Amino acid sequence: MTESTTRRRILAAGAGAVAGVAATGLASPAIAAGAIEWKMVTSWPKNLPGPGVSAERLAQAIGRLSGGRLTVKVYAAGELVPALECFDAVAGGTAEMAHTASLYWAGKMAAAPIFTSAPFGLTPLEHLAWIDHGGGQALWDELYGGHGIKPFMAGNTGLSMAGWFRREVTGLDDLKGLKIRIVGLGGEVFRRMGATPVALPPGEVFSAFQSGVVDAAELLAPHSDLAVGLHRLTKFYYGPGFDKPNGTGEALVSLRALSALPDDLAAIVAAACRDEHATALGQAEWNNATALETLVGVHGVRVLGLPGDVLVRARGVADEILSEVAARDALSGRIVASWRAARTRTAAWAQASLAPFLPARFG
Repeated sequence: MTESTTRRRILAAGAGAVAGVAATGLASPAIAAGAIEWKMVTSWPKNLPGPGVSAERLAQAIGRLSGGRLTVKVYAAGELVPALECFDAVAGGTAEMAHTASLYWAGKMAAAPIFTSAPFGLTPLEHLAWIDHGGGQALWDELYGGHGIKPFMAGNTGLSMAGWFRREVTGLDDLKGLKIRIVGLGGEVFRRMGATPVALPPGEVFSAFQSGVVDAAELLAPHSDLAVGLHRLTKFYYGPGFDKPNGTGEALVSLRALSALPDDLAAIVAAACRDEHATALGQAEWNNATALETLVGVHGVRVLGLPGDVLVRARGVADEILSEVAARDALSGRIVASWRAARTRTAAWAQASLAPFLPARFG
């Protein structure tokens, strides 16, 4: 069965299938004989606030909505495969499913990071609009389909911060020679501004900063950052997170495993991913606000803005990088063109609505 056929099955089954399964009220012991168990590998430490919690909650939702007919066992980063090998694990059949982020796959597919976030790009709501209504999902399916993988949005950490810096950043000169933990296209932006990007999984960030392997670290947003504990090593916390204005987490599902499911279970996987995306984004907004209060009020963190010359240079460099990604191959070109069209389409509305509203609200 082709990936497109599988996707049509999922869409046709829809939420009605989920409601039907829930209505049966079957307890898992009643159907244990026919139960299916999947493995889910993740890029996160177990229960890392934000993405780690999303992975666990997604697995639980699939088991609950299926009445125990499909259960998912979660493996944190390193338990079954290393954090940055989740894609290969699903493509190669080691696991049926993964919870991770597309920004880790730039080495395999230059355009992949765009499906999590791109510098100076789409906000979480704009990204959702592009994936669902602007052709983004079809392009994402095409990009991963050749590897036997179906991608779903399955969590979102919201807007990110620019990161933690050992020393204050007063201008572009302070980035020269700076070793910064960062992944995705933002890493190349920092490289071209004179820094040295270091790609590390989340579970290794604290020790790398503590030992001096890196001088700065971009991770996620206040809720996850507080849990990792970088505030114990420095008090300089910079924004805005121009490199990652959206934080879409992805569920990677083996097309072979998905196509082997009955229609209602395939629909449940899709619906659970959708529900987790909405739940996680709302939770991120609430918890990031609470965590920021704690970082500043309890731990004495200083929230600072990146200097204007850094942002101006970063914006120009980011556009150059996206053009280079587009030139890699035809599919990358179509992805970048679609993403840019979505950014242009949403910009006028953002400028007319959100941009003037926030200053008016703050006074």
